[in-house]
Amino acid sequence: MSAAMKPGGASHVLVVDDDLSMREFLGILLRREGYSVELVDSGEAALQAVAHAWPDLVLSDLNMPGIDGMELLRRLKTQAARESRDLEVVMVTAFGTAESAVEAMRRGAFDYVLKPFNNDDLRVTVRRALEKASLEAENARLKAEVRDELHFGCFIGSSPAMQRVYELIRRIKDTPINCLVLGESGTGKELVARSLHEAGVRSGPFVAINCGAIPENLVESELFGHVRGAFTGADRERKGHIVQANGGTLFLDELNSLPQSAQVKLLRVLQDRRVLPVGASREVNVDVRIIAASNGDLAQLTRTGQFREDLYYRINVIQVSLPPLRERPGDVDELVRHFVKKYAREYGTSVDRASQPALQALRAWNWPGNVRELQNTIARAVVLAEGTELLLGDLPEMLRGGFRSEAPTVRIQAVQLDAADTEVIPPEGVDLDQLLADVERKWLVAALKSANGNKTRAARALRMSFRSFRYRLAKYDLDH
Repeated sequence: MSAAMKPGGASHVLVVDDDLSMREFLGILLRREGYSVELVDSGEAALQAVAHAWPDLVLSDLNMPGIDGMELLRRLKTQAARESRDLEVVMVTAFGTAESAVEAMRRGAFDYVLKPFNNDDLRVTVRRALEKASLEAENARLKAEVRDELHFGCFIGSSPAMQRVYELIRRIKDTPINCLVLGESGTGKELVARSLHEAGVRSGPFVAINCGAIPENLVESELFGHVRGAFTGADRERKGHIVQANGGTLFLDELNSLPQSAQVKLLRVLQDRRVLPVGASREVNVDVRIIAASNGDLAQLTRTGQFREDLYYRINVIQVSLPPLRERPGDVDELVRHFVKKYAREYGTSVDRASQPALQALRAWNWPGNVRELQNTIARAVVLAEGTELLLGDLPEMLRGGFRSEAPTVRIQAVQLDAADTEVIPPEGVDLDQLLADVERKWLVAALKSANGNKTRAARALRMSFRSFRYRLAKYDLDH
């Protein structure tokens, strides 16, 4: 396809000239080149034409009554900037001066052509202007695709919490800095890593591995590679994931599962940018960005010696924290629309929206499994839906009551208090603050025990926000 052609057909050129013979001549010349041409006789008519159909190029006379070419250029460029659109303008005049040419270029004209002009020269100028417009439109489209992928293909939501995530990704995407992604299961930690890679400047591959899914005796071989004969069964050389990601990004999920021996070797990679495959005597140079996530508290594991402190600080240069879905309920509607559209297209159904009762139930649920749980819920509902609307009855039974999730239920056994249930105050008095603190601490311990250490479920059982629960745990030195 020619650079001067749009995907939908011929490029649209608007010719503005108050001279009828010149206007018609330009129309004939440009139509012979395969362009779609619109002819108008004034600046006012040009603005009306642009409001009706946005052109790819405007070819305008400079001296016209009313709105002249220079004022038309100013207005067109202002409108294009306001609407974030691309538009090239070529000025054509028989009364040109060096000052007017400079002024036209300063205001954003692509070129300045003097009459009489050579037809071939004008053809070249028009072609170059359209090629520039086409290139700028393609660049804008690609940037929009990256932006949409970052916001709506991978992440959905306009809440302030997600806006902070987007902004942090934008700020660090082009840097080689290592990152630690924090967030509950189902919030999209791998999507952060993919967005940082795909929106950034690194041209190498994106490699994602789950450290917890690799048998401990194979971790070093998988990560760092091995040479032939390095161990029993190593009948050929193997490149490790770090070398495979050379020039790109390596995402290490469940980093807390990495054995101590592999932690030492990974630290060396981060320090020296070199990999020593298992059984090799020569190191391999690598340029790889490491993005890691953990399903355990790396800071706590570092304090207890289960995770190397030096490696933790090498990885934890920048933290990207993903909010749980329950802390951004305003994003649920956007997520639902996105997943309904996605799965209706994928499964070939006619569902195009969720009914208000279904939306109300979806908004009311607490989503302990976060976006992944919502995604699976909508996928199931789209398959079951019979019409164009996803109904309340298409949702899982536990969602239909419109109540926030309390599942799985946490049953807290009664806490036996030290103080007797009595209203009699002893002669020495009562330290009420200490008594209340003891009560609060014991209920926190009981909730954690009944929830098998799951802080989210424990907080829900005590009917408090997760943030308040974490604050109280820290207050009583229970946050471990």
